[in-house]
Amino acid sequence: MYKTAIAGIALLTLAGCNHTPQSGALTGAAVGAGAGAVVGGIASGTATGVAVGAAVGGAAGAIIGAVASRPGYCYARDAYGNRIIVACPPGYRG
Repeated sequence: MYKTAIAGIALLTLAGCNHTPQSGALTGAAVGAGAGAVVGGIASGTATGVAVGAAVGGAAGAIIGAVASRPGYCYARDAYGNRIIVACPPGYRG
């Protein structure tokens, strides 16, 4: 369990050193995987929980990281409630 926490902290530390806009997905994936592994390990106490948490966190982090580095785009909801990415309205400062 402690090894997982140390690995997660190491990933978060390394991800913080990367500042290029092109690497938003990579940074998001690293942070998401590290956080997901820690949460999965704490919640389940098993190696499977750590692996599942890392996979889910990494995927979510990659998606969010890729979009977060795209200025001029916002999140919106479609008619069915699904979250979609659209161009921000003119004059929007987010």
